[in-house]
Amino acid sequence: MLDKVSHGRPAGESLRELIAADATELSRQLQAHQARTFPPTAQKGMRLFTPGEAADFIGIHEGYLRQIVSEGHGPQPQANGRRMYSVEDIDRLRQVLDEANSKAPGKYIRHRRGGEKLQILSVMNFKGGSAKTTTAAHLAQFLSLRGYRVLAIDLDPQASLSAMFGHQPELDVGPSETIYGAIRYDSECRSILEIVRSTYTPNLHLVPGNLELMEFEHETPKVLTNRQPGTMFFARLGECLAEIEAAYDVVVIDCPPQLGFLTLSALCAATAVIITVHPQMLDVMSMSQFLLMTSDLLTVVENAGGNTDYDWMRYLVTRFEPNDGPQSQMAGFMRSIFGNRVLENSMLKSTAISDAGLTKQTLYEVERGQFTRGTYDRALESLTLVNGEIEELIRKTWGRK
Repeated sequence: MLDKVSHGRPAGESLRELIAADATELSRQLQAHQARTFPPTAQKGMRLFTPGEAADFIGIHEGYLRQIVSEGHGPQPQANGRRMYSVEDIDRLRQVLDEANSKAPGKYIRHRRGGEKLQILSVMNFKGGSAKTTTAAHLAQFLSLRGYRVLAIDLDPQASLSAMFGHQPELDVGPSETIYGAIRYDSECRSILEIVRSTYTPNLHLVPGNLELMEFEHETPKVLTNRQPGTMFFARLGECLAEIEAAYDVVVIDCPPQLGFLTLSALCAATAVIITVHPQMLDVMSMSQFLLMTSDLLTVVENAGGNTDYDWMRYLVTRFEPNDGPQSQMAGFMRSIFGNRVLENSMLKSTAISDAGLTKQTLYEVERGQFTRGTYDRALESLTLVNGEIEELIRKTWGRK
């Protein structure tokens, strides 16, 4: 018989008690780390951007930006004579450009126009470690910096996306303050309008997540068994988004890393799907099983009246190391099977991305000086190319050039 004490737990303590104690202590230490990294008086925010970055986000040449600023628009020079641009500066310059461009209004403020439907992008994978949340966070922030009105929805009970955007699931998110509050089955269901929160990025709003989301996974089987009247589980998220459709251009959903009722809801609400995959044999094998199970479950949902229409689906190779031979072979293997449904650009594996994650920040937030210049620039270029390719798919869906 095993000696319980020798395995690092007090004699007589149950597995449940051990896990509960570890969870409590880990949560306490993480909160302490958060307080040290971002004290209560501190607020998360976006860094300032260089003229080149600002011009890219606006969609103009840097020389044209200098001309506009010389006419009295934009920020004042800093002590060293350089101009740096805040998100608010970039938004104001968009307004100036659109007001001056009466022949093509809306060129720089990229909101949806008449007849262009809300784009709902579900980012998903069955296996953890595929950079799913990293992808969703950087994509949502990039699109907001490009001038789109973006809503990010954290559908993952682990709530890493919420934490990255400054909302701690244990401290800042109360009962029915996740999307569960708007899709629950009882009389306490509330409007999504009461749940959406602003973030420190002006064009980016958030519906946060926490462990409460698991209630939907637990309640849905009971509702199905009892044949409870009301909207079916797979249509509830779509109904919520219809309520706020006019306020946004793009919704980015960070799905849980399992194929449950929440993920199926996100698939039925989505107009597009992004599947992240790490180019290793075990990860690709896992994705194969994920795709087979998804297909089977979507057949059941379709037969029950669920909507599975979509505009596009893409696979995104993540944490890619170009000099790793087996990874390059696996990426090529996927491209040979899926063709152009694998995004042309890959998200590179980078210490800059992982180090920024330690402080729950994206590369659009951290200062370049915190990293080796080449490391930071390569990582940011990789993310920008991936996000730009996805933006182009959105624009093509709308019929824009």
